[in-house]
Amino acid sequence: MQVIKNYLYNAGYQILLMFAPLITTPYISRVLGPHASGINSYTNGWVTFFCLIGQMGITLYGNREVAYHRDDKRERSRIFWGVEALQLGTIILSMLAYLVIIFIFSTTFRTFYLLQTFWIIAAGLDVSWYFMGMEDFKKTVVRNTIVKLATICLIFVVVKQESDLWKYILLLGLAQVGGNITLWPYLRNSIQWVSPRFWKPFQHFYPALILFIPTITTQIYLVVNKLMLGRLGAQDALGQFDYADKIVKLVLAIVTATGTVMLPHVANKFAKGDVKGVRQSLYNSFEFVTALAVPMMFGLMAISKKFAPWFLGGKYVPTGEIMFIEAPVILFIAWSNVIGTQYLMPVKRVNEFTASVTVGAISNIILNFILIPHYVSNGAALATVCAEFLVAAVQLYCVRTTIRRRILFKNLWRYLLPGFIMFWIVYHINAMMTMNIINLVFQGAIGVIIYVVGVIILRAPIVKQSQEILRK
Repeated sequence: MQVIKNYLYNAGYQILLMFAPLITTPYISRVLGPHASGINSYTNGWVTFFCLIGQMGITLYGNREVAYHRDDKRERSRIFWGVEALQLGTIILSMLAYLVIIFIFSTTFRTFYLLQTFWIIAAGLDVSWYFMGMEDFKKTVVRNTIVKLATICLIFVVVKQESDLWKYILLLGLAQVGGNITLWPYLRNSIQWVSPRFWKPFQHFYPALILFIPTITTQIYLVVNKLMLGRLGAQDALGQFDYADKIVKLVLAIVTATGTVMLPHVANKFAKGDVKGVRQSLYNSFEFVTALAVPMMFGLMAISKKFAPWFLGGKYVPTGEIMFIEAPVILFIAWSNVIGTQYLMPVKRVNEFTASVTVGAISNIILNFILIPHYVSNGAALATVCAEFLVAAVQLYCVRTTIRRRILFKNLWRYLLPGFIMFWIVYHINAMMTMNIINLVFQGAIGVIIYVVGVIILRAPIVKQSQEILRK
């Protein structure tokens, strides 16, 4: 029951994250335009690498270690202080390296790079991994919700024209710093002070580094599209791709919210030796995310081409086609999130997880070099889809001896069939209608009804799962 509550908290926040851009993105895309939006995406892409280098695999490692020692306050307190000391040290080194590189190599966008530095500072102050390990998602969700709502209001007050790009970047960075600081007071009642001589931060370095390898590899093929588009394409093309990618990932976030919830839950079961419980959690989670991901993928594809220029503005017609091409990653990432984040990571099969994301990163880079020069943003989107498919395929191969893949995919057709029927009908309705909020809601309602009726008729297992959750 607690897992369900945690998922609802996290999914609720992801829904807020999805609706927040519905308010701000049409405004920002028009005020800043594709060029300024591309600059923000490009500079933020670089600072993301330094944030990842500074945090190493500490977010995942800290989450998992706190989950392992959840019932021992003294030990989890020692782990917290040691992990946080290590995080602060590596973040400081990362920020120094970032600043040196900016002042040596950057001239055109130096001001924007410097403003992005607040993201690195925020990473050093992030202790959300501790609360995730404790499966206490309410605190992080409430804090993030308040910060997000305040940020939305300030965007409309502060950002008025294209030249306000620096204000937009600064506002987002400061919001991230402020949001992370607000979690610290909650630690007072959850951990106790431990003398620094017992922290032993460097004992966490190697295991965190092992988790860092798949983390940085994953981010490489998530961010590399934007960086390569910035170099091989143009800032306008990057702006088009960035908004398409953001919309797809916002829809995906509702599905992958299960990963954040299930990682500490499965890690705790694994620490207690409950192998059967770990396996059953995987089967249930895979069924659940498939049932959610399929209609979201098909639904986004059905409305994408008219939705993008209506939502973002007339300059973003190409974004609709990019969204259509990239939408299948919703299903592939949902699967890899379950197998990788919810199973391989908590049961300490990190090498196999690393292998899968390495295949994805290498294939993505190769495909980008081949496709971007010819197809620009569409090529980057296609490269992303191929890379995510390969990640999921490699992970499925890795678990072949411990997980019955026949169980995972046994009922897939019960979701794909009504999902495709929903796509076909909504796509043709969308083609006949002009896009506005009323027609968008109407098309969404039609899609939901068709899909729900379809899974009920086909007796998909998600129907029984939903009934059990509602009873609880």
